[in-house]
Amino acid sequence: MRHNERVVGQWKSVVPVWILAVVGVVLVAVLAAPDDYLDWLPVLLGGGVILTFVIQLALPRKTGFVGRAMLSMCGLVVLLALATAVLAAVSPLVG
Repeated sequence: MRHNERVVGQWKSVVPVWILAVVGVVLVAVLAAPDDYLDWLPVLLGGGVILTFVIQLALPRKTGFVGRAMLSMCGLVVLLALATAVLAAVSPLVG
């Protein structure tokens, strides 16, 4: 049972980064010019990495830091890669 409690706690510190990445992608798609889509995605990646470290270092429990940070950043990279593919495909159609 203890292992399951750790896994649930792990997701609580990982998912907020993913949610904010999705919100950031939506904001870029809505607010940025189509030519600037691919300029803003690296900014989101950098912000997500910084946010990951802020969240993980703010937790009182330091064991599992590398695993949580890796999971958070891998999800972030996958989400932004998908967003890059979609926005790159849509960008010529919009602009």
